[in-house]
Amino acid sequence: MNVPKPGRPARGSSTGRPIMVVLDVLGRRGALRVLWELRDGPLTFRALQEACETNPGSLNARLKDLRELGTVAHEDGGYRLSDSGRSLMKTLNSLQTWSEHWASGATPKS
Repeated sequence: MNVPKPGRPARGSSTGRPIMVVLDVLGRRGALRVLWELRDGPLTFRALQEACETNPGSLNARLKDLRELGTVAHEDGGYRLSDSGRSLMKTLNSLQTWSEHWASGATPKS
């Protein structure tokens, strides 16, 4: 499965709006898990595979997607969140807070 690009159709969108492209990639199996496992720092492929509890083929596919999205980078020490990936994780933390309020029946604060 190719990584969609803004302006090109993405899953659920014929327009390829940037938000739909990002949601397409993040909605792929294991993508959010990879980002979560990299939140505290770089991991080697093997350590990341173990942390994500996945097989090498699936992990390679997600890493490819996330690298093309610009959220994950690869260096000598392994895989890490890029600056863009760290920014995305801050946004996802806000979404997590909102969802916890929602699940408890509380009205999220503005």
